[in-house]
Amino acid sequence: MLIAFNKPFGVLCQFTDPEGRPTLGDYIDVPAVYPAGRLDTDSEGLLLLTDDGALAHRLTDPKHKEPKTYWVQVEGTPVEEHCAALRRGVGLNDGMTLPADARILDAPPRLWPRTPPVRVRKTVPDAWLELTIREGRNRQIRRMTAAVGLPTLRLVRIGIGTHRLGALASGQWREVSP
Repeated sequence: MLIAFNKPFGVLCQFTDPEGRPTLGDYIDVPAVYPAGRLDTDSEGLLLLTDDGALAHRLTDPKHKEPKTYWVQVEGTPVEEHCAALRRGVGLNDGMTLPADARILDAPPRLWPRTPPVRVRKTVPDAWLELTIREGRNRQIRRMTAAVGLPTLRLVRIGIGTHRLGALASGQWREVSP
């Protein structure tokens, strides 16, 4: 079984939490499925869950380099040089990243409202990028955009390998074919 879930902002990628924070268990009542990978609590979008250990391994093991695609709202005005740096790979405190696919989106993507909303500063512009990476370091996208001078404001994963978020509403899930 493979489930595509649109993880809302503020939800932990686990089924229980002793501190009572929102978890996957608040949204998904399917026995014996586990997340294949993670999304930070403050990231949103596509999370795959499965009861198939081999499939989970293929989706998450760095040697398989499954592409993960994100829409990233950044603070500032990105230019082609920012994208070129992301395409070359960025030096982080844990080493160089693999090259990413990076492009500036012409218009903000159509997304559900986020609660709480992203802070808006009238004197600081923001824009959206689409980034695809093939590794999964801790908070990698946020660290990459910060390294090129574009701090992340909102991060939404829209694809993992061939699986896409599509029109799945925030907090909703559907079974998909592996």
